[in-house]
Amino acid sequence: MADTSDTRTPAQIEADIKRRRAVLAETLDEIGVRVHPKTIVGDAKAKVAADVDRTLGRAYVQVNRVVSEVRAQFVDDEGAPRMERVLPVALVAVGVVGLLALSGSRRRKR
Repeated sequence: MADTSDTRTPAQIEADIKRRRAVLAETLDEIGVRVHPKTIVGDAKAKVAADVDRTLGRAYVQVNRVVSEVRAQFVDDEGAPRMERVLPVALVAVGVVGLLALSGSRRRKR
């Protein structure tokens, strides 16, 4: 059989009930704030913004890595350009631009 004897006074019981009501009211207020549509939307926006920032950060690091690797191909340790690699790329770029210019001028003549 359960012990149902309570040695608290009625005033102590009332104080415990008031304290418990205050805690429950605070909890209900927190729940109300958490399930409010504006709070939910704000949390979702913050999560998306954090994900975008993380993705952009990773992309930035990756782009910097690629640029550094490309730069290492065309510049030596002292910072001087490697002409044996720069000249062929420059010639190809000039050739492509020239072909595009010629094909553009032929289309306009027609």
